[in-house]
Amino acid sequence: MAATKALLMLENFIDGKFLPCSSYIDSYDPSTGEVYCRVPNSGREEIEAAVKAAREAFPSWSSRSPQERSRVLNQVADLLEQSLEEFAQAESKDQGKTLALARTMDIPRSVQNFRFFASSILHHTSECTQMDHLGCMHYTVRTPVGVAGLISPWNLPLYLLTWKIAPAMAAGNTVIAKPSELTSVTAWMLCKLLDKAGVPPGVVNIVFGTGLRVGEALVSHPEVPLISFTGSQPTAERITQLSAPHCKKLSLELGGKNPAIIFEDANLDECVPATVRSSFANQVRSYVRKALAEGAQIRCGEGVDKLSLPARNKAGYFMLPTVITDIKDESCCMTEEIFGPVTCVVPFDSEEEVIERANSVKYGLAATVWSSNVGRVHRVAKKLQSGLVWTNCWLIRELNLPFGGMKSSGIGREGAKDSYDFFTEIKTITIKH
Repeated sequence: MAATKALLMLENFIDGKFLPCSSYIDSYDPSTGEVYCRVPNSGREEIEAAVKAAREAFPSWSSRSPQERSRVLNQVADLLEQSLEEFAQAESKDQGKTLALARTMDIPRSVQNFRFFASSILHHTSECTQMDHLGCMHYTVRTPVGVAGLISPWNLPLYLLTWKIAPAMAAGNTVIAKPSELTSVTAWMLCKLLDKAGVPPGVVNIVFGTGLRVGEALVSHPEVPLISFTGSQPTAERITQLSAPHCKKLSLELGGKNPAIIFEDANLDECVPATVRSSFANQVRSYVRKALAEGAQIRCGEGVDKLSLPARNKAGYFMLPTVITDIKDESCCMTEEIFGPVTCVVPFDSEEEVIERANSVKYGLAATVWSSNVGRVHRVAKKLQSGLVWTNCWLIRELNLPFGGMKSSGIGREGAKDSYDFFTEIKTITIKH
């Protein structure tokens, strides 16, 4: 009788302790399609325990100086960096991205998130004005909000989870985080580093499970005054509904349909490799079938080329990079976010035309513009309805500056000052002398 391989069993992390759950969800290895991990199927009971722990930890953590909190965040970063290879292997297996990408982007950026906010928390300033004729001085102070509810997506599991946890902690909040139930392993691994880094019990609590059970319990809890969410627009609409009775602070980073605009004077040696990376970096067959039904042409990939896989990977979630042409702007492939290696290539004749077409989709997260004409680059970037525009490059981030989308791509911005503003409340104090 063949030996059964033991499944990896995750546990919730509440009040500094790993706690089992009464029920679990299967999690699949995307390279084989087989169950390899079991994730807690938590609910309201676990959220109540996490809220209690976070509220009890808040007075002590929020009273620590920025310098003290900074040292703890730097220690988390050091421990994570020391385990980079272990985390990269786990992220690749759990999410399905290449090991090279996890090694060079996801885990290093997660380390950087802690280091960046450990530094930025030391450099914020407040405002002060005087009204001499009334003998008054006014100044502002910022205080942490309290318990922060953080919900992160499946595509950049640790990268985006730490992008939320680090600024929330740095500002003095305590945290309840819900990673995607599809990609939970590196969040669970991160919990193992927190005690070693000196993070007090209850400051970071991670509760695993589905959006319907854990997410709704977290978002609707009256003692969680702030929600930061990255994910889909329908989920954001539900979060808004559940949060409205409590007037919660919301930061919603949603989908994107990011145009790459390539003018005739673009440097193709730089443009083509970067555009290929941006188009095929994330790992959807129904979209390709719809495109064909609409009269589009599949130039390579799905339905055209044969995908050859080893026997153990034949049930895995693999798809060939696919290029679609002769497609209409109103096609779902041109208007909806596709989380797969599919890109659509369409021609245009003028700046005005391409700006209008790029802005016609409901999203406005990011865009790229490729041209050697400096004036054109500035003109087009200014007119595009996108929260972030890369010109003659892609995915170069300055974490001090805002990140976030326009239109249906979300509400709010994240970055050094923007995250600090979101994770704190501002208060004006007037002194008469």
